[in-house]
Amino acid sequence: MSASSAWPALLNDKWQPRQIQVVNASISGDTAAQGLSRLPALLKQHQPRWVLIELGGNDGLRGFSPVDIEKNLGQIVSAVKTADAQPLLMQIRLPANYGRRYNEAFSAIYPRLAQTADIPLLPFFMEEVYLKPQWMQDDGIHPNGDAQPFIADWMATHLTPLVKHDS
Repeated sequence: MSASSAWPALLNDKWQPRQIQVVNASISGDTAAQGLSRLPALLKQHQPRWVLIELGGNDGLRGFSPVDIEKNLGQIVSAVKTADAQPLLMQIRLPANYGRRYNEAFSAIYPRLAQTADIPLLPFFMEEVYLKPQWMQDDGIHPNGDAQPFIADWMATHLTPLVKHDS
């Protein structure tokens, strides 16, 4: 799908009256370590006020160590704070077929990190998208173009209270 059809572009269009620009710095398939390696240049280039951290899913799908995932996400949070921006962390969940023990260890990363770093934790938007098979790509993991307006609205609802000019 084109970048202009994805939820960050749709959210950017919604937020133009508020003069909040949404920059989609994601790269499909990125791990938390890859995001971390690209982050310093992105922070310098864009100088954001808020950064939505929605990483770790690809790490989990590849069975990476939850300890390593949490370490990388923690470094991302620290780098965002050091850049005087507010990190906003998105809960990520994995499909059930990864097993209870791994899923529990993986899912626990996000609330623990949010509490330790004292940052907001947003619920995982995909839990509502999965309920509509017509919104999913053939891989059963990624949302398709039909889901993007819903995701943009969902993000607007959950991010708006956190993204304020006075904060």
